[in-house]
Amino acid sequence: MKISINGLHKAFESRIRLGIMSALAVNNALDFSSLKDYLEVTDGNLASHLKALEKEDFIVVTKAFIDRKPNTKYTMTKQGRQAFEEHLTALENLIKSQK
Repeated sequence: MKISINGLHKAFESRIRLGIMSALAVNNALDFSSLKDYLEVTDGNLASHLKALEKEDFIVVTKAFIDRKPNTKYTMTKQGRQAFEEHLTALENLIKSQK
């Protein structure tokens, strides 16, 4: 039996990127600290995966100051949401094809 992996997006192969997109799919925006806590990853690891998603135009970064402290928020773009939904659909189809 052949398994079709058409529709799976390479940007979501990493569990951390998948986690970032999942968290942003159910939240309007999340800051760096919240994402770090949710995913239980190091600063450097999270930053590199966020940068990769930003390069794909799947997330937008907004920097601001709150009480003189820097605050970086991340939001999923329309393109990112569509790519993520297509990826999830491809995963669902893959699972269904194996039943």
